[in-house]
Amino acid sequence: MTSPVTIRIQTADFDLAREIAALTASRIDIGAVVTFSGICRGQENSAGGDATEALTLEHYPGMAEAEITRHAEQAMTRWPLTGITIVHRVGRIVPGENIMVVLTASAHRQAAFQAAEFLMDYLKAHAPFWKREEPADGAGWVAAKADDDEAAARWDEK
Repeated sequence: MTSPVTIRIQTADFDLAREIAALTASRIDIGAVVTFSGICRGQENSAGGDATEALTLEHYPGMAEAEITRHAEQAMTRWPLTGITIVHRVGRIVPGENIMVVLTASAHRQAAFQAAEFLMDYLKAHAPFWKREEPADGAGWVAAKADDDEAAARWDEK
């Protein structure tokens, strides 16, 4: 049985349960699905200012899908996975709405957890997305964070 990799970048919201069902449908080789879902929060923004009223996410079409696919394929070779789904939204997103989901499936939980963490660290630090926070006190682009880069660097193959 082939191991499916699904990558989507879209403006529309998604249904988390539907994404899990699509990944696991008619599969008896999956023993674990690890799910990470990112949700827009409305508390103080990343710069410590007023609460975020919205995020606007932009991406480089074509490049973003290719880069995410490349990292998903790397995860498939590093861990014994039976499938991956990554859905990332772009456009304006308000607090409480989904931003993205990473699903990793495997026969056993350890591989699914490690692959999900690897993919999340990559997406947070290196995926070609740009995020603009919109608090009441003035909008601004979110800068890269050193701790995100450090988290991603731990996966570098030596």
